[in-house]
Amino acid sequence: MKMNKRNRVNYGILIIIVVLLGIGSRKFGYILPRFIASYLGDTLWGLMIFLVIGFLCNNLNTDIVAISSLIFCFFIEFSQLYHSAFIDSIRSTVIGGLILGFGFLWSDLICYSLGIIIGVLIEKGLIITK
Repeated sequence: MKMNKRNRVNYGILIIIVVLLGIGSRKFGYILPRFIASYLGDTLWGLMIFLVIGFLCNNLNTDIVAISSLIFCFFIEFSQLYHSAFIDSIRSTVIGGLILGFGFLWSDLICYSLGIIIGVLIEKGLIITK
């Protein structure tokens, strides 16, 4: 099945919204129920990666975007098992910490998967295309 070209303006707006929600979930997590506050940021990160890959590769099939996003997210999470002075110095910066994370958690893999599934559902259900 051929995928219609994704509308980059829509995806750009969605990416900004998801990033703001993710930052807000960390900054204002104390007002959310504990369970949601614990996992929302990582779920939104998975969704953001799906949207970014969809934005950059706007002709790719939804399934390929989802698999690519899952591989990327899992790679980043598993990379958190590796520690050296160099990589930990990058993680100690705000941007490095947001992108690379700090420590491996199995629950993060579930959250990323859920975020990517949400992205697939948005794309297939709401059909955000040109």
